[in-house]
Amino acid sequence: MTAMRDEIKQREQSARDAIKRAFSTKEDEFGATLFVSHHLDGIEASYWQKHLGTANPEPRRVLDILELRSHWADEEDDGIDTFDFTLPGSITNYVISVRFGAMGQVEKITMES
Repeated sequence: MTAMRDEIKQREQSARDAIKRAFSTKEDEFGATLFVSHHLDGIEASYWQKHLGTANPEPRRVLDILELRSHWADEEDDGIDTFDFTLPGSITNYVISVRFGAMGQVEKITMES
């Protein structure tokens, strides 16, 4: 059980790192970049003030407050193929979904609802 918890923590950190590396790149047009721009435009300034200390945060700062909503798998019982991140406070139904390959590498980052 400890090995699985360690793997989950490692993949969560890998996913967070991949999101930050991909942000604002052409390859991430429909991933974290879309997620951030969509939410900066659609959420009230008071939310950002509460969570980031400013009504108009720099887009990249939004990535710092992402929370892990869930991790799951299509076919396997271990549930660590896909990690979904979202904003705190149930403000959105959208997630940044990070998909891992068979060897544990990040394969895809997308925005999903």
